[in-house]
Amino acid sequence: MTDDVRPFVPARLLSQYVPGDFFLATEQRTILGSGAAQTFTDVDAVRLSERVSAVLAESATPFAVGALPFDTTGKPGHVVVPESLHIAGPAHPEAAALSTADIPAPIGVVPVPDPGKHADAVAHAVTALEQRRMRKVVLARALDLEFAEDVAAQAILHNLLRENPHGYTFAAALPGGRTLMGASPELLLSRRGDRVVSHPHAGSAPRSADPVRDKENGRALEASRKDQAEHAVLIEALVETLRPFCRKLDVPAGPSLVCTPAVWHLRTTVTGELIDRDVTALRLAAALHPTPAICGSPTGTARELVGELEPFDRGYYAGTVGWVDAAGDGEWVVSIRCAEVAEQAMRLYAGGGIMPASDPWSEVAETTAKFRTLLGAMGLELED
Repeated sequence: MTDDVRPFVPARLLSQYVPGDFFLATEQRTILGSGAAQTFTDVDAVRLSERVSAVLAESATPFAVGALPFDTTGKPGHVVVPESLHIAGPAHPEAAALSTADIPAPIGVVPVPDPGKHADAVAHAVTALEQRRMRKVVLARALDLEFAEDVAAQAILHNLLRENPHGYTFAAALPGGRTLMGASPELLLSRRGDRVVSHPHAGSAPRSADPVRDKENGRALEASRKDQAEHAVLIEALVETLRPFCRKLDVPAGPSLVCTPAVWHLRTTVTGELIDRDVTALRLAAALHPTPAICGSPTGTARELVGELEPFDRGYYAGTVGWVDAAGDGEWVVSIRCAEVAEQAMRLYAGGGIMPASDPWSEVAETTAKFRTLLGAMGLELED
């Protein structure tokens, strides 16, 4: 492992990124992993975590990186031990001073489904919640972009990092030569020693360029009974999952209001103390994923409804991306505000939590706001 701490090194790591590498920038560190000394794939995320832990205990590079898909029952998790690894300090504030990279405009943009059909799917979901005795389901839509040349992945990653100082900017290689990249606001969990931290998000509203309107949007989100109820479903499920692993948990009484450049969110910071230090960050990620924030509740029924109403396979969207080391420490972030890239094609994803009080066209507007994270990094706007 190489720890590089010279000034401006995080920006240099960004410049060294090429598709196929692993890149993750957080408020604490910047990670670049290149090559694959060993690769692990498994549809059982718990078994995958056990296999990775066994190898890291004797590896020359005691550090693994990778991604879990949305549906861990049908698509394999993909984790690698990099051939070379560089870890530096936080990329910001230096990254904010970088110039914006120019990115060629796409030659085609196709919504999947179109906004009207997504609104219809939301209406069907609201009905299904009552019929199937569900509390919540998350529905997503996609944008398919086509380019005349290979997607400028490094330039998009550059702009995402520059414009998102408080989130988790990532790029992870996937099976088949594809890349998952994005800027997520949500930490699924981090583990350091016996301390576990999670920053679950549920409930959101669009930002506005008008400062007055922007503050009104934030206040309306805080006051929204629908969004508060949606957030409560998430926290209940997360605490129930973590409780067997932790001797104590600290759960605030209510969420706080936070924002990205594109979206307001309700967030709660949950902390815990592990009972057993042999439980690694990847093992905890396997237990927590998928949370109601990206799937719904109850999980199995929600996943079935997602499969019925979404006209695409989510792949590694709404999965988790991160790292784990030989000591079991690590960070795993929820892979949202992201896209899958393959040669000259790019599929962007955005989703929203559907509750009994959800309005179909408000949900369309929410996904439009969430697309802005990736579209903004490419200098594009979306009009529905």
